[in-house]
Amino acid sequence: MAPLTPVRAPHLDSLSTALIVVDRNDLVGFLNAAAQNLLAVGLNQATGQSLLAFVRESEALALLLSRARKAGEPIAHRLLKLQPVLRDDTHHIVDCIATPLDSEQVLLEIVDTTRQQRINRETALLAQLDGNRLMVRQLAHEIKNPLGGLRGAAQLLERELPAAHLRDYTRLIIKEADRLRTLVDNLLGPGVPPRKIEVNPHELVDHVYHLLAHDAPRDVQLIRDYDPSLPSLHVDRDQIIQAMLNLGRNAVQAVGTRGRVTLRTRAILGATIGERRHRVVASIAFEDDGPGVPPEYADKIFYPLVTSRPEGTGLGLAVAQDLANRHGGLIEFDSRPGRTVFTLLLPFDGDIHG
Repeated sequence: MAPLTPVRAPHLDSLSTALIVVDRNDLVGFLNAAAQNLLAVGLNQATGQSLLAFVRESEALALLLSRARKAGEPIAHRLLKLQPVLRDDTHHIVDCIATPLDSEQVLLEIVDTTRQQRINRETALLAQLDGNRLMVRQLAHEIKNPLGGLRGAAQLLERELPAAHLRDYTRLIIKEADRLRTLVDNLLGPGVPPRKIEVNPHELVDHVYHLLAHDAPRDVQLIRDYDPSLPSLHVDRDQIIQAMLNLGRNAVQAVGTRGRVTLRTRAILGATIGERRHRVVASIAFEDDGPGVPPEYADKIFYPLVTSRPEGTGLGLAVAQDLANRHGGLIEFDSRPGRTVFTLLLPFDGDIHG
């Protein structure tokens, strides 16, 4: 069988839909420009090679092509996860249609819906955060009033008890009441709006790096990967440090006694947070090579008191998300075994609220 020759069709390169033509063995015969960008591969490099060799976890894509050949008609697959082999740092959520062109070839049309899915996810996160705040306020009201009465009654009882060993019990009641009050206060978050000042983002990230380095196990490697061109942020220094510290500690705890945690900063142009588009956004990411977020926790990871660790409180991510939101920002995450990234997004351009 003669090697396939790259087919060039410049008139198809202006399309945003990725177009790929493969033969009966899934060997690539054509890629338009959008498909080359999606797979991070050039036309010459891909032609004559198996399409599945350029995609990680390609079983779903292979099944789609096989079904289209057997059916002899177009077959669609929505929200397929596609991760290029040549780009380990990214994945796409795509809608695919496989259409048999003849007995030999199948046309694969791929629409990248990653950005829209991200907007939908962030909008849901923000709505979840509003619901969390309402629930926590109601919960705090129901807990704090009885706690105050319980603590006061224990103090009065302590004065009346004749034996010192009996006062140990009232002190325990007072201590536990104080612990629960602190827990509720942490759930409620800061009681004052952010006091925003102009700060160098790397000064904040470096501060968090040194705190993590002090507490991390000896065989946990902390890596700094900074974009030095990032401009200053207008934020509450203490609140953003707390949010980043919560994310960093989560990453360190995820890898256990041995692993790698990367603190990465980037600027993202034309980014969207929820439904609001920003000219430029700071991306501050905490990446670890731990086991990943269990799938059953993925949709509720930012809820208060939700944790997959027996020793966890379930407050770190909920508090960090609330602090980010007070600055018009958001925390998003992407997780699979061996690579979990929590990213704090903060707008530079003054289109913020607090």
